[in-house]
Amino acid sequence: MPEWSFLTNHARVLLCIARDPGVRLREIASTLGITERTAFGVVADLTDSGYVIKERDGRRNRYEIQHHLPLIEPASEERTVGELLELLGGRQITRGARARPKATTRTKAKS
Repeated sequence: MPEWSFLTNHARVLLCIARDPGVRLREIASTLGITERTAFGVVADLTDSGYVIKERDGRRNRYEIQHHLPLIEPASEERTVGELLELLGGRQITRGARARPKATTRTKAKS
C-alpha cells in the first residue's frame, strides 16, 4: 500500500462520518488505518472548526456534517463540504447521512 493518499485524513474521516453519523472513533481508526488518537484529533479539528457538530446520544456520539459550509481550500472556488462529499462518495451518502433518524433509547414498559 502506498505511503501517501490523494485525500487527507480530515477528508477521509469526513467521509466515514457521512456514511455513518453514529460511527465510533475506533471504527474510524480501523477503517482508515490510523490510530484512535489521530482519529480523535481529526474529529476534534472538524468540530472545533464547525464542519461537524458532535452530540451525545446515550453513551455514543452522533455527528452532523454542516454541508453548507465552504471548504478551506484556496483552489476550491467556493465549493461546499456537501459538494465535496457528493463528489467523493456519491449522492446517496450525503442524502442518506442527513436523512438518517437519530437513535432513540428504549424504555422498559411497566407491567
